[in-house]
Amino acid sequence: MSEKMRDENTPDEPMQLADSENPHAAEFAVLEALKLENAELKDQRLRALAEVENVRRRAEKEKADASSYAVTKFARDMVAIADNFSRALAACPPAIRDAADPQVKAVLDGVEATDRQLIQTLERYGVKMVDTSGKFDPNLHQAIAEVPGNGKPAGSIVDVMQTGFMIGERLLRPAMVTVAKADAATNIDAKV
Repeated sequence: MSEKMRDENTPDEPMQLADSENPHAAEFAVLEALKLENAELKDQRLRALAEVENVRRRAEKEKADASSYAVTKFARDMVAIADNFSRALAACPPAIRDAADPQVKAVLDGVEATDRQLIQTLERYGVKMVDTSGKFDPNLHQAIAEVPGNGKPAGSIVDVMQTGFMIGERLLRPAMVTVAKADAATNIDAKV
């Protein structure tokens, strides 16, 4: 056959036969089904790998939290002891302390040193005091009373009745505070 005849009889693109006329239609259908199944399996594999990674991360976080917060109960007990040291020191005002016998001063100095050491040890293990300077924060402070501000803006902390503590980023115990209430003159101005 000549080149010319072949070019006229053979189309540039292979001729597509209808599925019923194509002898390989069944193979193509099987191939398409296998491609679809392969894509689904790849998707399932990726999802399973992602789930395994999420479980691993969650387990690491839980392990870190467990080690960070394992001392919570012990820290609560130690905080109560720190409160007792603070109350013991507050019971003896500086004027009485200055006039006390040298032996009493030595005992008070020992209590003060023990209190400082206890607080430093708590801080070394992630237990720190709640900041009570500034405005009242209901997430960190517990208001036990509203008192006249005596020049402090409304909502600011006037006095700390009991120190609050945090362990890591969690609140161990809120600080018990008194909060400045709005002055009567301020309330009248706000209403007008």
